Amino acid sequence: MEKLETRIRNHDREIEKMCNFHYQGFVDSITELLKVRGEAQKLKNQVTDTNRKLQHEGKELVIAMEELKQCRLQQRNISATVDKLMLCLPVLEMYSKLRDQMKTKRHYPALKTLEHLEHTYLPQVSHYRFCKVMVDNIPKLREEIKDVSMSDLKDFLESIRKHSDKIGETAMKQAQQQRNLDNIVLQQPRIGSKRKSKKDVYTIFDAEMESTSPKSEQDSGILDVEDEEDDEEVPGAQDLVDFSPVYRCLHIYSVLGARETFENYYRKQRRKQARLVLQPPSNMHETLDGYRKYFNQIVGFFVVEDHILHTTQGLVNRAYIDELWEMALSKTIAALRTHSSYCSDPNLVLDLKNLIVLFADTLQVYGFPVNQLFDMLLEIRDQYSETLLKKWAGVFRNILDSDNYSPIPVTSEETYKKVVGQFPFQDIELEKQPFPKKFPFSEFVPKVYNQIKEFIYACLKFSEDLHLSSTEVDDMIRKSTNLLLTRTLSNSLQNVIKRKNIGLTELVQIIINTTHLEKSCKYLEEFITNITNVLPETVHTTKLYGTTTFKDARHAAEEEIYTNLNQKIDQFLQLADYDWMTGDLDNKASDYLVDLIAFLRSTFAVFTHLPGKVAQTACMSACKHLATSLMQLLLEAEVRQLTLGALQQFNLDVRECEQFARSGPVPGFQEDTLQLAFIDLRQLLDLFIQWDWSTYLADYGQPNCKYLRVNPVTALTLLEKMKDTSRKNNMFAQFRKNERDKQKLIDTVAKQLRGLISSHHS
Repeated sequence: MEKLETRIRNHDREIEKMCNFHYQGFVDSITELLKVRGEAQKLKNQVTDTNRKLQHEGKELVIAMEELKQCRLQQRNISATVDKLMLCLPVLEMYSKLRDQMKTKRHYPALKTLEHLEHTYLPQVSHYRFCKVMVDNIPKLREEIKDVSMSDLKDFLESIRKHSDKIGETAMKQAQQQRNLDNIVLQQPRIGSKRKSKKDVYTIFDAEMESTSPKSEQDSGILDVEDEEDDEEVPGAQDLVDFSPVYRCLHIYSVLGARETFENYYRKQRRKQARLVLQPPSNMHETLDGYRKYFNQIVGFFVVEDHILHTTQGLVNRAYIDELWEMALSKTIAALRTHSSYCSDPNLVLDLKNLIVLFADTLQVYGFPVNQLFDMLLEIRDQYSETLLKKWAGVFRNILDSDNYSPIPVTSEETYKKVVGQFPFQDIELEKQPFPKKFPFSEFVPKVYNQIKEFIYACLKFSEDLHLSSTEVDDMIRKSTNLLLTRTLSNSLQNVIKRKNIGLTELVQIIINTTHLEKSCKYLEEFITNITNVLPETVHTTKLYGTTTFKDARHAAEEEIYTNLNQKIDQFLQLADYDWMTGDLDNKASDYLVDLIAFLRSTFAVFTHLPGKVAQTACMSACKHLATSLMQLLLEAEVRQLTLGALQQFNLDVRECEQFARSGPVPGFQEDTLQLAFIDLRQLLDLFIQWDWSTYLADYGQPNCKYLRVNPVTALTLLEKMKDTSRKNNMFAQFRKNERDKQKLIDTVAKQLRGLISSHHS
């Protein structure tokens, strides 16, 4: 510390020495500075005074210079403003023009103006705020133009939707007129005349645009009409629908670079409309107008699309049209199949067929394939045949129900010729007979024959305009006629034959009638050949089955006669009242059997007009049934016992039947042929009445046996009934030798019969 303090004191002494050395210089400097300060104050005062004088003198000059500066600035601003205004005025004029075009709905020129404004004028003045406003509005204006044009397109779509019906009706009228004209040309050919080409049919609806770009607001949505010479022109699509909106909208969207969007939208909307058009009303099948309106809308739709195809470049293409047509074809065919199946009126089906043919011909003119429609018409043809068959079933039913089943009487030559004109009938003997006379058949024969011809005509009507060959038409008619004969007419005849209250006279007349109708089948063959010009010898020609039909009906009537006769016989047999325990003999046939024989005689007398074989079969069937019924009556289980006297009375009735058989109720039988029906009864009764058991038992099994037709089972059954009688009616039989011997004999015979039966079975 001492060292340090010493060091400090040394430094302080050095500092003091140095200060003392320079102090005088410092004092001198301060003195000089005080002198300079006074001079500087004087100089300041002089400068201030000089500046005040200068400011005062230059004040007017500054004012003049400021005025000059402001004037030059204004001049420069005015010049710049004029230049800018010269740039802005065209922009404003174009914008004003744009607004006017938008206001007057001249959207395509407005779009062109907008393009010039955006790319030519606005870039020159883009830094102005009003230009920025315009630039901001340009997308909005474009959208507005798109929206307005789209609105016009929607109105157009709505318009063609509303007018499709009328457009289609017009197109179908044109096709009908063309077809009528073609028919006239075919009927009255002229040298050098030429059939109208497909283009002629297009003329009402189609023409090509002069240019795809609109030159004005009235763009080329107008179709040319070539047939200007016609006095009465049917209005075309262009007269019903203004196509300009779709062209404008197409061009606008093309310019805006949204053509694909527009095409997709248009096709999507038209597809929706197609689905609506193809949706048939639920009650379409009730009237022809329902079908006509449905077809008109479809035709109208595709006529418009075909026109759009030919007057625009790519808005719709052939692939799109074909796709729509395929959908339309499938839905139309499905709808027609469904709704036509509800139709039960053949006239309506025929009108529908003509309408479908016109529908197909109309669309074929526009290049649409319609083969499936004609194929479907072949299906409807089958349905038409079914409705015809139902209608004719009612016609035949009415004819058969109203017929009196009596031969047609004629009192004059005129009436005779009228019947012969309606039905092909020739009988030289009948022609020679004097009036009044009768045809062998009843009225339903000519009526049925004429109705078959009417049916053939109805079938022929459907085959017209189906582009079928004569062979196909002939085959169709023959097949339908066969159905009419084998199903409809056959069922009608069978229903009449099977009717409960039908009598033998009616059945006999039906057999006669069907015989004549069978003979007329060859004339029906000739009739079909004449109207189709197809010879029956042609390969694959279908033959008529009328002969079979009438033969079947006749056989059914014959069977019904046999059945009816047997039922009558059964009714008489129900009146039989035999006393199987009687011992007395009346010596005459039973009353019920006498009445039955009288009935059979009168009945067979009516069979004179029948074919001999039918009458003979009926007579033989009646006798066999009578014999069988009498045998059953004798052997039935309820008859538990009978006497020899009852058998003798029963024998008298059988003799009455045999007498009837010998009398020849129906001519044509060989001698004793009819009596064979009663041979079983005769041999059985002879065996019991003559009690010739020894002969029966001895000769049994031999071919020349006297009682060949007597079955041992039948004989045993009858013998058991007589054995029971002998036991029950003779209480003291065991006390009488002869009765006892008889009972023993019966037991012996019964035992032998059982032996025969058992040996036969073994």
